[in-house]
Amino acid sequence: MPTTLLPDAHALAHLDDFGHFVQAAPGPFHAVAEVVRRLDVAGFARQDETEAWDVTPGGHYLVRGGAVVAWRVPAGAGPDCGFRIVGAHTDSPAFQVKPAPDSAVLDYQLVNVEVYGGMLRNSWLDRELGLAGRLVTVAGEERLVRTGPLMRIPQLAIHLDRKVNDGLVLDPQQHLRPVWSVGRPGASVLGHVAGLAGLAAYEIAGFDLRTFDVQPPAAFGAEGEFYACGRMDNLLSVHAGVTALLDVPSASGDVQVLACFDHEEVGSDTRSGAAGPILEDVLVRTGHALGADVDGLHRMYARSSVMSSDGGHAVHPNYADRHDPAHLPVLNGGPLLKVNAAQRYSTDAVGAALWSRACRAAGVKGQVFVSHNGVPCGSTIGPITATRLGILTVDVGAPILSMHSAREMCGAADPYALRRVLAAYWAGA
Repeated sequence: MPTTLLPDAHALAHLDDFGHFVQAAPGPFHAVAEVVRRLDVAGFARQDETEAWDVTPGGHYLVRGGAVVAWRVPAGAGPDCGFRIVGAHTDSPAFQVKPAPDSAVLDYQLVNVEVYGGMLRNSWLDRELGLAGRLVTVAGEERLVRTGPLMRIPQLAIHLDRKVNDGLVLDPQQHLRPVWSVGRPGASVLGHVAGLAGLAAYEIAGFDLRTFDVQPPAAFGAEGEFYACGRMDNLLSVHAGVTALLDVPSASGDVQVLACFDHEEVGSDTRSGAAGPILEDVLVRTGHALGADVDGLHRMYARSSVMSSDGGHAVHPNYADRHDPAHLPVLNGGPLLKVNAAQRYSTDAVGAALWSRACRAAGVKGQVFVSHNGVPCGSTIGPITATRLGILTVDVGAPILSMHSAREMCGAADPYALRRVLAAYWAGA
């Protein structure tokens, strides 16, 4: 009997939709815009933070920068209900454009960038890159913008570095500036990007622009069992979360919440990150609008839970010694429960049982990831959320390879399996 699953028609349809989602979301602001588009179609109402809080039964959402929180209030909700929360993040490692974006070397025009997040730097070499993000005018108007293939970071030819295969060292200041033009000493990359938004460079008072790999997603393998794309960590969870939320037709019992944070890759310590107040703001204002006082809100928290969904590590066949030999999750083996004794993941026995119930309700076989004792693992939004709110939190996600590469890889069956488990959790498992 095979230990892994090939994608069925439902998984393939989900994967096709995920591919469209990734292409619509070259960065956090576009990811939020695509989530909002889907919520609008489903009839969710936008909550303005400056307005009185709306707890009308049905769907609502709030946008703050590169983060979006959506929630569905059940009919008859009051201070005796709890919150069922799924967390994810919209950002991925990339290069961020510096405030003075232009530089020139010899007759080439380059873009001044800095590293955003813990990227695999070599994976960004020799790829056609675009820029995406937001422009803010002097008047305060925000416009989303994205380019097509605009620039490239060419690697030095092996003839000029005969020892490159013994160890590639890339200085982030000197070696990682993308080339975008030649022979145009007065060219302005900001002017080029502004023009795409129908603006002049002098109208731009601020910008948040990051690189993205323009290569589209693709399925591959003998049976089409693998899938590759950029920003899989963590758009895979964002997409699984929003589709799962829309799969559950109406709320009953608890308030269902999807929190898609920004800035996870750089520590989450921002107003739109998991360490910031955005999720707590939504929970507090919702609880108070439902009639809960301070003590009542804490009682609501005690009835609540969080599934923090972020990319997890599948065992790498060429580096099996980097993995714990008793925990070897594989692609297409099902979504992951992530466990760490040092609490880099927030899972405990109670959270593991919650995850197990959701998997059983969804008819999905899960896997467990635990780090090799000699290879420290990264962390995610789960421990941050648990620490800030004191709500039971479990860390989960889909297994992937090449994490933090410009182009990551998953099993074609796993994204849909994660969606089903999250939907089962929201449905009351």
